[in-house]
Amino acid sequence: AIYTRIIKTSEPSILGCMYIEPNGVVGYHEAPVPQLFLVVQGEGWVTGEDRKRIFVKRGECVFWEKGEWHESGSDEGMTAIVIQSETLN
Repeated sequence: AIYTRIIKTSEPSILGCMYIEPNGVVGYHEAPVPQLFLVVQGEGWVTGEDRKRIFVKRGECVFWEKGEWHESGSDEGMTAIVIQSETLN
């Protein structure tokens, strides 16, 4: 077995699982707190404030700072673990 710690926080955190269906999009929005987006299944794309699409796949992650505008989507479907916390930096 292999164990990899993802996060330890001293402040409240939100840990969620997001499924983006095929041809789905999570629209352009501002991150209310720092966010870590860890792709665990499938593949898709993400953008930052420049709106340039960057391909992501299982095993990769993206980090958005508080206040950063971003978007994500997938042609085939994608599942990600999303961690949100003021203590991520």
